[in-house]
Amino acid sequence: MYRDNTLIPSEAVRLLALGLLADGEKQYGDLAREVRYFTSHVVGPSLDLVAPPLELLKVEGLIEAADGVGTAEDAVPLRITDTGRTELVRLLTANLRAPFNDINKLILALKMRFLHVLDPAEQRLQVEVLVEMSERELARLTEMRDHHAQQESGYMAGWLEHDVAEVAARLDWFRELDGRIA
Repeated sequence: MYRDNTLIPSEAVRLLALGLLADGEKQYGDLAREVRYFTSHVVGPSLDLVAPPLELLKVEGLIEAADGVGTAEDAVPLRITDTGRTELVRLLTANLRAPFNDINKLILALKMRFLHVLDPAEQRLQVEVLVEMSERELARLTEMRDHHAQQESGYMAGWLEHDVAEVAARLDWFRELDGRIA
């Protein structure tokens, strides 16, 4: 984890693997395929997201063979341990950096994918953090757009208007989500 309590890329993959197992047991090969599928479809192929071996999660005691046997064969279902659930919550509640880049987009997608794992109070807290982050990003982009609009040259102000609209829509969506959490 970075000093500001945000995830490094390998922790995003770790969060994904633990979250998938929190949803239910999976065979090793299926888990690896789902990790690759999700990361490649959210951010595209990336050398930054080369997943640490799932074996490392076993060595750390975060996942185990569902039958209690310590093998990692493709056919053996894996499950998350209590220690793994604690790590999953720690990763889910990590901060998210602004502005959005590919890694932050992946981490946000993972938060949305596994937010249901947290209790409702923690879900609301995480959404409030996302609202605040989006408000700061919107203020930053709006100020930059307004600055470039005064210069009236090039296409930067128009591009920033696009970004402002995107962040404003995300902010509205997070606020609506906050109201839906029971």
